[in-house]
Amino acid sequence: MKYYLIAGERSGDLHGGNLIQAIRRHDPAATFRAWGGEQMEVAGAVLVRHYREMAFMGFWEVVQNLGAIRRNFRDCERDLLANRPDVLILIDYAGFNLRMARFAKKHGIRVFYYISPKVWAWNQKRALKIKATVDRLFVILTFEVDFFRQYDYRVDYVGNPLMDAIAAFQPDATFAGRFTKPVVALLPGSRKQEVEGVLPTMLAATKAFPDYQFVVAGVSNLPEMLYQKHLAAYPGITVVNDDAYNLLSVAEAALVTSGTATLETALLDVPQVVCYRTGRISYEIARRLIAVPYISLVNLIADKPAVTELIQNDLTPERLADELRQILPGGSRRAAMLTDYAELRDRVGGPGASDRAGELMVSYLRNAE
Repeated sequence: MKYYLIAGERSGDLHGGNLIQAIRRHDPAATFRAWGGEQMEVAGAVLVRHYREMAFMGFWEVVQNLGAIRRNFRDCERDLLANRPDVLILIDYAGFNLRMARFAKKHGIRVFYYISPKVWAWNQKRALKIKATVDRLFVILTFEVDFFRQYDYRVDYVGNPLMDAIAAFQPDATFAGRFTKPVVALLPGSRKQEVEGVLPTMLAATKAFPDYQFVVAGVSNLPEMLYQKHLAAYPGITVVNDDAYNLLSVAEAALVTSGTATLETALLDVPQVVCYRTGRISYEIARRLIAVPYISLVNLIADKPAVTELIQNDLTPERLADELRQILPGGSRRAAMLTDYAELRDRVGGPGASDRAGELMVSYLRNAE
């Protein structure tokens, strides 16, 4: 069968790559076409467009790039019809993918959604739009099952695919030898706006910790100069590209931009402070719309403030340094955070999400033939 996948960011590309491998185990003749990145391409998909051309975040930022976003929509719609698949598989990335779901449904193409849009966070009535346009929704958070049940929509819970990536991770035994001091990881995000918003504050906070080596988890889809212009005043801080898991495996603690990386950091058992800053207009709009008490996946899944979230004006070098001090070895919050992480892992469950999702997708398609 023919599969068409769309992921608009780095984490979606990772999960899409694992999903492609899983689908192929259950459908050896499968062919794949994708909007995504290197992980999906390596897994065997024909890559139509890289997610770096789609990574716009924040309300105001989206408005500023409407021309590029509209072109992406038109190009994707044309390519989808020209290469009509048996199913369109959407991975998170709600703004783009919900429109593509409507388009595909209108043209008689089956739609599966893997990793639900976070409609429970704001504008919850979007659940009705998903129900109307998505044939099968595969969710990765346990509370999403109950949420969609409110709208009389039955979804498939498959577990969290991050556990697949973490289970497959094999630490590089030589990695720690690169550093002469205890390591603190800085994870400023995988989008330009995220890095610009939080990295300067992260770097300013490092001045209070001369006994630690700070290392930035960079990504190769962003230009090196984006990091280097901020690091010019911090000659002792280095960047490690596309190797966040190895970095976290040797880190005593981490400063992490809100997103998937917060959950990865927790599952790898590294105490963290969650950071978030966006444009003022985008923040003011979001503040009025968000319907959940936390922004990090760690706290949302734990259903309590397991990790500190420093958002917008609260994200200052002084506050960040104080919070970091509390989670380093000997700090007052470190032990409690690690205990909360153990409970979190129990909630997330074990590996196998990618294979469960892939098997279900193939089964649903074959039973529909």
